[in-house]
Amino acid sequence: MEVWEGGAIFAAGTVAGAINAAVGSGTIITFSTLVGLGYPPLVANISNSLGLISGSVAGAWGYRKELRGWGPLLRRLAPWSLAGGVLGAVLLLVLPPGAFTAVVPVLIGLAVVLVLVQPRLAARLQARVADGADPAEGPVVAPVGAALIIGATASAAYGGYFGAAQGVLLLGVLGWLLTPDLQLANGVKNFLVALTNGIAAVVFAVAAADEVDWVVVLLLAIGATLGGFAGAAIARRLPPIVLRVFIVVVGVAAIVRLLV
Repeated sequence: MEVWEGGAIFAAGTVAGAINAAVGSGTIITFSTLVGLGYPPLVANISNSLGLISGSVAGAWGYRKELRGWGPLLRRLAPWSLAGGVLGAVLLLVLPPGAFTAVVPVLIGLAVVLVLVQPRLAARLQARVADGADPAEGPVVAPVGAALIIGATASAAYGGYFGAAQGVLLLGVLGWLLTPDLQLANGVKNFLVALTNGIAAVVFAVAAADEVDWVVVLLLAIGATLGGFAGAAIARRLPPIVLRVFIVVVGVAAIVRLLV
């Protein structure tokens, strides 16, 4: 690995950690960077999942104030996120490698679409807040029903298999089926994504150690941790359109790299 390549991976991890903590979808940047540097898609995906765990944990820790008092809710959803993460990771390992390589451009395309529609989703969530209960009474939270469990499990399976834009997908699920409070939804999202990434990483480390580039994992982990702690301070200060365009450009570049 050249020095400039290591710097690029570290920088991508830092940016991704910040974006993931603030909104999600930063994984597109790190995965696309690795693919652009010539790493095979499967190696890039698994190394990416392992490297970004620390950033997910840092993002969840950054939202600890919003999550205070919501322990019972998190305990209800945690097992389903763990189960979905295991399912996605196992599917990635048992399906033919060619299947993942073939479907990656489609998955990145889906992630890019999710990033593009996220502003409309956020606007609708804000409208629900305006129509909901008095903020002084606390966040509006729906019961943990079957639809929410299915949505959380499915988004975790997607995250265990690929991961890019899992946060945006999960934020949509939580916003519609759990609470219109964006800060609470984002805190729950960070916590569940950390669980999904963590359990998927355990599966990969045990069953697919030969597909892991540990230097890449280390660089991403250091960068993502720094970015995760600074996510609110950095990513939220950027104009949303700049952040969104950057993510979309990186994602499209990765699709081109894979197809050409």
